[in-house]
Amino acid sequence: MNSSKRVPVTVLTGFLGSGKTTLLNRILSENHGKRIAVIENEFGEVGVDNELVIGAEEEIFEMNNGCICCTVRGDLIRILGNLMKRRDKFDYIMVETTGMADPGPVAQTFFMDEEVQRQLELDAIVTLVDAKHIEGHLDKMDEAGKQIAFADVILLNKTDLVSEADLERIERRISAMNAAAKVFHTRDAALPLDKVLNVGAFDLNRALAVDDKFLEPEYPFEWGGVYRLERGRHRMTLATGPDPSILLALVPASSADAAGLSAQVEAAVRVFADDEKEIAPGGRPVVPGNTCYRLALDQGPFQFDVDIAESGAYALFTEHHRDEFDLRIQSAELFAAREFKPDHEHDEEIKSVGITDPGALDSTRLNAWISQLLRDQGNDIFRMKGVLNVAGEDRRVVFQGVHMLFDAAPERKWGTRPRYNRLIFIGRNLDRAALESGFRACLA
Repeated sequence: MNSSKRVPVTVLTGFLGSGKTTLLNRILSENHGKRIAVIENEFGEVGVDNELVIGAEEEIFEMNNGCICCTVRGDLIRILGNLMKRRDKFDYIMVETTGMADPGPVAQTFFMDEEVQRQLELDAIVTLVDAKHIEGHLDKMDEAGKQIAFADVILLNKTDLVSEADLERIERRISAMNAAAKVFHTRDAALPLDKVLNVGAFDLNRALAVDDKFLEPEYPFEWGGVYRLERGRHRMTLATGPDPSILLALVPASSADAAGLSAQVEAAVRVFADDEKEIAPGGRPVVPGNTCYRLALDQGPFQFDVDIAESGAYALFTEHHRDEFDLRIQSAELFAAREFKPDHEHDEEIKSVGITDPGALDSTRLNAWISQLLRDQGNDIFRMKGVLNVAGEDRRVVFQGVHMLFDAAPERKWGTRPRYNRLIFIGRNLDRAALESGFRACLA
């Protein structure tokens, strides 16, 4: 591979249950001669998709600590950077987003970060559409519409589950939302791979037509300011605000002005993607560098120490606007400040419930529980999937469900590997205690 050539990247998106993992498995298992690295993002507390993807295990990277279009953009940049250190191992990158993702901010990554833009090229946004359920999702969920609007290629999938008349109506609705995308009718996400790989379909001008703020990225912080801080200890004071805590990062800046602040924005994105360290009033000090701090504010006012080892300019980035908490750093002048477009919010009613347990399941009780669950809550369960350890079965049982549709089948043998159950449910009005109790009742 020519080291000067940018690596093509396909962003694979689509609402929950549309068939993204099915397409990804086809791409990884077919004989197309490409070496593909996969980055997966899941919505929920338990990672399952990596268990369902076949092949190329050493090149699959998983993020499940947030939606890729929100807090984990820094993780995406970091993983892409690490991948490029060994670019001789692959020719192509697939980024599979969570079914709740707005693909716009994901695509922004390939234009906003200079290093990413220099080494990688966004080839296309490929969106899968569940023909059986898309109309209901479009009526209720903004994300489903954004995934279609940003698509360069659309796979109208599961066409075998709807009538010809329904299919024609759905395609008219999709075309009205995005007339520029190529639309393919598919069953089980089956189509020639040259329709989705190396198609060179992403068009920045069209993305800007969909969203004129496309190149204005969303950030995990709302405010940033740059100060000049002298060596020594400074006192930071805050008052109670809208939340019981606030995230912030303090990073060295090149200058105490607007240019010094702007130069550190993407560095702050990476810092906010790291695991946070919580500090209570009077606890350990805030230190400039690659650390995201959560300041505990359950009663106020509050005082925190800031330790500066070397005098100079420092940029402070905060989860909320500093005025909401009356945040001040004593003995420090604010030279420049900027407000940032915050992360978009998902429907707060949509939650995920993850279950992990090593026990063996009784197949009769398991079937009865799933059947009852689908009858009672099928409309509210957008997606359920996982790997099951069924008593008397020497193979992993993989299950997938979308609303009232459900399928389970034995897959590869467990062999000498530890057996376990790993399930994820995503939907509205999910009762965690009831789901966990129902699962436990199925244990043999």
